[in-house]
Amino acid sequence: MRPYEVTFIVRPDVESEGLTAVVDKVKSLVTNGGGQVAEVNVWGRRHLAYPIDKTTEGQYVFMRAQMTAQMVGGLERDLRLTEQILRFLVVRADE
Repeated sequence: MRPYEVTFIVRPDVESEGLTAVVDKVKSLVTNGGGQVAEVNVWGRRHLAYPIDKTTEGQYVFMRAQMTAQMVGGLERDLRLTEQILRFLVVRADE
C-alpha cells in the first residue's frame, strides 16, 4: 500500500453534523476498500480561489491514507458522486 493525500471541499451550507457525516463517509470508503486512514484535519471554512457553482466559500478537509493504486479510481468516483463535495484532489504522497 502507498501513502496518499486526499483533500476535499465540502459545501459551506453543510452543518457541523453533516460535515462529520461526510468525513466519516470518506473514511469508510477508504477503509472498506482495504485502506487505512492515518490522519484527518478539518481546516475549516475558507474562501475559494474562484467561484464554484456560485459558491465562494467551502469547508476544507485534508486526509492522509494508505491505499492501493486500484482503490484510487473507485474513491475518486465515489467522491465525484457525493453531492456535498464541491471539489477533491487525491495525490500520492512522498514516502
